[in-house]
Amino acid sequence: MNPTPCQTCELVKRRDTGEASLWDSIYRTEYWDIAHAFNVSLPGWLVLIIRRHIAAVDELTAHEAVELGNLIRAASIALKQVTGCEKTYVMQFAESADHPHVHFHIVPRMKDQPEDKKGPKIFGYIVSDEESRISEEAMNTLASAIKPLLISILSEG
Repeated sequence: MNPTPCQTCELVKRRDTGEASLWDSIYRTEYWDIAHAFNVSLPGWLVLIIRRHIAAVDELTAHEAVELGNLIRAASIALKQVTGCEKTYVMQFAESADHPHVHFHIVPRMKDQPEDKKGPKIFGYIVSDEESRISEEAMNTLASAIKPLLISILSEG
């Protein structure tokens, strides 16, 4: 048994009870949640979280995997429209001791992205000090713009 509870599972439970802020529950499906990352300084850094606890991508069911592909595409389209990014980065590690749970980072790569923040160096936008993080108000504003786009894109089939 893992001595440290999975914080990702705790966040999913919070969403299930309706206690999550808009930024933490932008879009939900039977299998996946889309939220704005809470510890970043880059606006639009989304996280796509499997709702059940799994530690590796090979544990996805076929239905979860198909929906994952559709959600990555939809989130990328929505981020381009909302942030004006050139493209998105998609990453999955699930290596954090507190978050040993499959989740995908969908990150806007801006046209004017500094060289020292491109590719894997994008993780330089993950910050520990709250003053550097994007505000809850800004995350909610982004979530309000992204959510209807996701609904529209995903309803197109």
